Amino acid sequence: MLAKALALAAALVLAAALPAAAAPAKPGPKGLKLYAMDCGTFAVPNADMFADDGAYKGMSRTLIVPCYLIRHPKGDLVWDTGVPQETADLPGGKGAGGLTVTHKLTDQLKALGLTPDKITYLSVSHSHFDHIGNGGLFATSTWIVDPRERDYAFRPEARKDAAAFARYGALEKAKTVLIQGDGPHDVFGDGSVTIYRTPGHTPGHTVLLVRLPKSGPIILAGDMWHIAESRAGRKVPRFNFDRAQTLASMDVVEKLAADTHAKVVREHVMEDFTALPKFPLPLE
Repeated sequence: MLAKALALAAALVLAAALPAAAAPAKPGPKGLKLYAMDCGTFAVPNADMFADDGAYKGMSRTLIVPCYLIRHPKGDLVWDTGVPQETADLPGGKGAGGLTVTHKLTDQLKALGLTPDKITYLSVSHSHFDHIGNGGLFATSTWIVDPRERDYAFRPEARKDAAAFARYGALEKAKTVLIQGDGPHDVFGDGSVTIYRTPGHTPGHTVLLVRLPKSGPIILAGDMWHIAESRAGRKVPRFNFDRAQTLASMDVVEKLAADTHAKVVREHVMEDFTALPKFPLPLE
């Protein structure tokens, strides 16, 4: 009971603190671009896991697994790396659990003249395998991460899954910037690309606000919502780390979106992904 009370108190503090730290109103610099890359799809025959009240029991969905590249005059940021790209080498690009990968992340970067070792920064919304599955490719980049998420990624239980851990374990020795405090982390120092703490799905889950010079602000919401209806319904997946923190973080994202007039991209929602320019075209 005490643990639940403490978790709720922490969630309320988070909800009160973070929205007040919204990024400045000015648009990002000329040349700031966002690329949305297709890093796989999941065919989910029963979406029951995505709501702890049974709302999606027996419903099927196809979820997109995106990766993002943010190009800034001061460098490049890869946000979320998708599932292991070698799945594309399997017959039909089909892996376990309804996963299909037809485009490798490295091939998409190559189309823009980039290789992983040329990426300045790496950050992921959280360390689940469909977001950090190619993280080890960016071990020469500077990894920006919430310290609670770093601890979660390298916890003993995670290390026991040797195959999954091998996909990102090299980040343990990468140059790392730990996000300090509850305020936003300003990636390039000009307010155009900021990371916000939104725990609940995992201990150190984060979302990304990008202030594009032409299209305006956009929030890449990680796993705040997996299913299109979950945002309006405030549905909490059964497997989230902390329910109270999840709901408080939803409030954080909604207030951030309202304060900045940002478009919210629910990262696994197909219609949100397809509404973005088709790679290799950028959103500017």
